[in-house]
Amino acid sequence: MKEFPSSARALGRKLTLEEKAPVRISEKGKPQMILVTGGAGFIGSNFVLHWLEQVGEPVVNLDKLTYAGNLDNLAGLNGDERHLFVRGDIGDTALVPSLLDRHQPRAVVNFAAESHVDRSIHGPDDFIRTNVVGTFHLLEAVRAYWMKLDPTAQVSFRFLHVSTDEVYGSLESHEPAFRETNPYRPNSPYSASKAAGDHLVRAYHHTYGLPVLTTNCSNNYGPYQFPEKLIPLVIHNALAGKPLPIYGDGRQVRDWLYVEDHCRAICRVLESGVPGETYNVGGWSEKHNLDVVDTICGILDEWRPRSDGRSYRAQVTFVKDRPGHDRRYAIDATKIERELGWKPAETFETGIRKTVRWYLDHDTWVRNVTSGDYRRWIEQHYTQ
Repeated sequence: MKEFPSSARALGRKLTLEEKAPVRISEKGKPQMILVTGGAGFIGSNFVLHWLEQVGEPVVNLDKLTYAGNLDNLAGLNGDERHLFVRGDIGDTALVPSLLDRHQPRAVVNFAAESHVDRSIHGPDDFIRTNVVGTFHLLEAVRAYWMKLDPTAQVSFRFLHVSTDEVYGSLESHEPAFRETNPYRPNSPYSASKAAGDHLVRAYHHTYGLPVLTTNCSNNYGPYQFPEKLIPLVIHNALAGKPLPIYGDGRQVRDWLYVEDHCRAICRVLESGVPGETYNVGGWSEKHNLDVVDTICGILDEWRPRSDGRSYRAQVTFVKDRPGHDRRYAIDATKIERELGWKPAETFETGIRKTVRWYLDHDTWVRNVTSGDYRRWIEQHYTQ
């Protein structure tokens, strides 16, 4: 195991001392802290940044640094002693217990996952290994750690598992949005692997009493998203003059959730959620994929016009639909709004403009994460 301070490389704004939230102190006089897994990925890194700015508790950040894990996401934390990065796998049965014993977290937030449907179709092995087997090993380590805590610490401890709306399957246009009571009907290797992990988390609560929480979110978008996903891919390809691929007829519907809103929801669930419960987190923003692409093209036409004067819409290219492509996802977030008082602050219209602006202002970040140089740098500086 190797532990490292936050990445000294790259982009991001470093918080001033005035902006940093104070560290919380436990009843025993020790600083409280949490363990975040997958905290160098898209949602995980946004959560770590949000948590340290808004809550201030130290974070031990465990990430395997696969292709989508990116230390540039955390460059704004360079020199921040509240953030400790550890390169490692949630399935490492020696590493995870040692981190838990050494740092004594009051909570574990699990973002670690393989998460791209297309890649799961072409090669599901990694998805089963991380999302199912890895989650199992993480739960085992956390359960052993939790059982050694004193009774008061056991009651206050939380294991929060971040999941997806795709576990519920697909909706027809006339059907109501997914609620927490919907049965699981996953249709891809990715969603099936996440569903299996969710069931393990639930079982560890009902069998062992582990205080777990599960969130199922809709499609996230925002800063630091790896450009294999629709929104950053469209922005990247548009600016590069490449085709903007649209599966099938482009009429698939997704509910879009700005990542900062998702981070606020996770904080709310972690602090106020009822152990054993599931909370759906959505943006109340259902959009056809084609309309999402059209909106991005319109914003780019406004802010970064093509040199030939044509619209970026001219680059739209319809491609063969993916196998088993779910037609519609939609999240009913009534429960978290009613019980925990969370609501999304961003509409899709405000969030997508913030997102496009971020990518325009951080083109070096995109080049770094899509280049072989970044992967070589990781291997040079973070070898096991």
